[in-house]
Amino acid sequence: MREAIQSVRAGECIVYPTTTQPALGCMPTPESLDRLYALKKRDQSMPVSIGVANLEQAEKLVKVPKLVRKLLDDFPRGSLTVVLKAHETLDSRLGGDGVAIRVVAHPEAISLLKTVGPLTATSANRSGFVPVDGCEEAARTLSSTGEEVAYVPGVCPGGSPSTLIVWHSVCGSTQLRDTEVLREGVVPSEEVRLWLRRQT
Repeated sequence: MREAIQSVRAGECIVYPTTTQPALGCMPTPESLDRLYALKKRDQSMPVSIGVANLEQAEKLVKVPKLVRKLLDDFPRGSLTVVLKAHETLDSRLGGDGVAIRVVAHPEAISLLKTVGPLTATSANRSGFVPVDGCEEAARTLSSTGEEVAYVPGVCPGGSPSTLIVWHSVCGSTQLRDTEVLREGVVPSEEVRLWLRRQT
């Protein structure tokens, strides 16, 4: 992990394991995001999520209401990514005023993020390509463009990504719906809706 820590602190991108798919991480700075978007060949209009080791890290970036804390407590750690209101407008590639936050569950990811702070948590693959399960393979594939990508060793379960939820009222949106599942993942959208109904 030492090499990955040195690389990400130097502004480079790294691959690290999660409980779903390998993540491509970089510091949430404009220069590092430039590298990430170039590596993934990702459209600049498509924001990426941020991984945090715990909600204390998240609270430095976004507002975390009590109901969101309960939501995250009631579902398996790392299974949900929630769009929350940023304290101040961030880079548009991080969502601007509404930032997607994921509290990671993989032990290596927790250790990494406790050491270096929040990192991007987008899937470690080029846009349009199917993610692989191994961090080494993901890093090798991304490195084929010429920039060597360091990685934290680990194999991920694969399968579906985290379920992405936007909490419109928290984000200060005028949307009529309070919450919306933007991407169905390991947690079925119906389970999220049932949970929400039980809170009212």
